[in-house]
Amino acid sequence: MDNLKGMAWMTLAMLAFALTDMFMVFAAREMPVWQILFLFGTGGAILFGLWARAQGHAWFGPALVMRPVILRNLAEVFATVCFVIALSRIPLSTLSAVIQANPLLVTLGAALFLGEKVGWRRWLAIGVGLCGVLLILRPGAESFDPDILFAVGAAIGLSMRDLATRPVPKSVPTPLLASYSFAALAVAGGGVLFVVGGWVWPTPMIGLSIPAAILLGMVAYFAITAAMRVGEIAAVTPFRYTRLVFAFFIAMVVFGESIDATTVAGVAIVIATGLYSLWRERQARLAR
Repeated sequence: MDNLKGMAWMTLAMLAFALTDMFMVFAAREMPVWQILFLFGTGGAILFGLWARAQGHAWFGPALVMRPVILRNLAEVFATVCFVIALSRIPLSTLSAVIQANPLLVTLGAALFLGEKVGWRRWLAIGVGLCGVLLILRPGAESFDPDILFAVGAAIGLSMRDLATRPVPKSVPTPLLASYSFAALAVAGGGVLFVVGGWVWPTPMIGLSIPAAILLGMVAYFAITAAMRVGEIAAVTPFRYTRLVFAFFIAMVVFGESIDATTVAGVAIVIATGLYSLWRERQARLAR
């Protein structure tokens, strides 16, 4: 195992994801959510489908109708709808901060729905981490923005997707799973767009945002796969949090956002408890 290379691959993946979010913000300024889902989903389904085909996997197969795959696709659609709406309504820095609760929510979901044993220390970490999320959200404060609940929905949806991924057989390759998810986005977006209408022809620059986001998404998926293959999970996984560093930088430099001390404090709590939870999970596995 080469942990240094694994860390580098994971950092590259998080940079690619942060840049994807940036281009999606540009797109959300001109195009309706359902159009973005349709274009993003169609492009992603085709490219990842070709990737899977190049590996020798047929797109139409038993995996397409597996219950975990169907549940994963539904969660992906829910998460992406919430995510894109949030991108168009709240600061990128706020959305990125809330999304960092994903590892804690996955641990919580695994304990509640998958029967995974979670000790009192990890339960405590989850509770403290959720308090950190509340610091970011600030419900009841004058500055509270109800649109931030879309970010919460995105975090929950992404956690549901990750939980649904666990029962998927390892024989189903990542590019094929990704292609199915993107296809679900295209069907959902195209279906709603067909019913409600509202197609918008974007300017050339904004029109390039979707292809750029798709290509960067492919880079991110490839980099994550490479990271998990060359490095130990315990060493590589914490570098997922570098996405927040890149997101904050983009939010401040590109979009002129300011990040207050309360948000930073909340993020620090969420990341610290997330890392602790990952460490305790590794210790529990080693003790078995």
